[in-house]
Amino acid sequence: MVKCNGRSKKRGKQGKKKKKDSTDSRTIRITANTNYGECTERLTAFGGLLALVKFLDLIGFEEEFEKHYVKPRRKPKLGNYRMVLGLLMLLFIGFQRIGHFAYLKGDVMLCGILKVKALPVVSTFWRYLNSLLIIQSASLLRLGAPLRSKVWALCKYAPESITVDIDTTVSTVYGQIEGARKGHNTKHRGKKGLRPVLCFLSETREYLCGSQRRGETMKNLEVARQIRQFRRQLPDCVRRVHVRGDGEFIGWESIKACLDNGFTFTFGNKRCAPLFPDDGWYRHGDHEYNECAYQPMGWEHACRFVVMRIHKDQVGDRQLNLFDSEDYTYRVFVTNNLLSPHMVIDDYDKRADVENSIGEAQREGVLAIPSRNFQAHHAFFQIVMLCYNLWRWMKILAGHAADEQRVGKEVQTTQQISLPDHTIRIARLKLLFVAAKIRFHSNRDEVLYSMHEQRAAGLTYFLEYLDQRRKEAA
Repeated sequence: MVKCNGRSKKRGKQGKKKKKDSTDSRTIRITANTNYGECTERLTAFGGLLALVKFLDLIGFEEEFEKHYVKPRRKPKLGNYRMVLGLLMLLFIGFQRIGHFAYLKGDVMLCGILKVKALPVVSTFWRYLNSLLIIQSASLLRLGAPLRSKVWALCKYAPESITVDIDTTVSTVYGQIEGARKGHNTKHRGKKGLRPVLCFLSETREYLCGSQRRGETMKNLEVARQIRQFRRQLPDCVRRVHVRGDGEFIGWESIKACLDNGFTFTFGNKRCAPLFPDDGWYRHGDHEYNECAYQPMGWEHACRFVVMRIHKDQVGDRQLNLFDSEDYTYRVFVTNNLLSPHMVIDDYDKRADVENSIGEAQREGVLAIPSRNFQAHHAFFQIVMLCYNLWRWMKILAGHAADEQRVGKEVQTTQQISLPDHTIRIARLKLLFVAAKIRFHSNRDEVLYSMHEQRAAGLTYFLEYLDQRRKEAA
């Protein structure tokens, strides 16, 4: 070291200041003695709601809502759009009861979306829901058709053929609920319930149409009414529709509705007893198959019936729904599909996946009973399923964005689409429950995510993708 004018100089290279690493590698220790307090920052646990807001703007949700929604007589101070949007946000977060608004009253993200300082009291939303009627329920169902077309166009998904699975479920009720009946309730025998019908698209697992019903067996005229709604709910690119249903939906009215609309169909059989020729049996795999033309009483003409014959030693615990013979058990279906009988039945067995979609819809709020008024509950059912579709559409668009990122170029128009394997419950953990800080900077509000949060990177990429698509649409 050399002294010069009272100063010391280091020979060689001067020591450089180390830059502070952006990631804190220090291990955090939280114990019972850890200090605590309050901060002035505005924080929210639902940072993923920003992605939903951008997605709703991308598909023009507010414009389509104002175009299709039939306003009720009640005129809320927030307006019909923000009242319905508030109910959708509640369900999107994961709450199923209107009383749960009390836990979200001061959430800064939700209040910012609804443009209020604090959410109204719970009874405000309850009174609005209780004012809704069947006509509002029908308008919410019609709202799904243009939104579905826009989402499919964004994902460049243009299928020519679609499969629709139709099924019912049971919602057990307690107390004096309008429309509740004692019917087929496997888990709670003898108790009253409602029996909603739901129709799902097999390829995308979207909710196509359906309705809340009284707790009784579905009549064939009701089935035909649901089938006649399919064409209005599907985009113009769809040319062929295949309908699958169990034995509850077989009947001439439902078959005639399929034939009038040019649909192919496969329904399980519980009512007809066709006679199959003895020389028509053939073996495929472990089972035997046959077919015949049969006209049940009351039907206008004969239809094709196919059958699978299973030896009783091979049945095991498998659930079968048809008549027994001495050595065999039979599964019979009516169809206008021209494939071989074993291919028709193999395709029908894929319908079992609809149970997963129904179970997911139940967890999202289909089983919730917000009011004793049947018409209000009828409208709430459509709000729940609209929220279910919003989650589905966001997942489809997120999967499309991931495909574009992986391929490195735009995905061409396709008849198949990649779906994330995780359920809505897991998607909610990945895309919604991401903590965020909301601050006012440069005369505007902004949402910030922690760089230490692993999920923030994926969410930020999705937000950038939504902004890019919104610019292209503009």
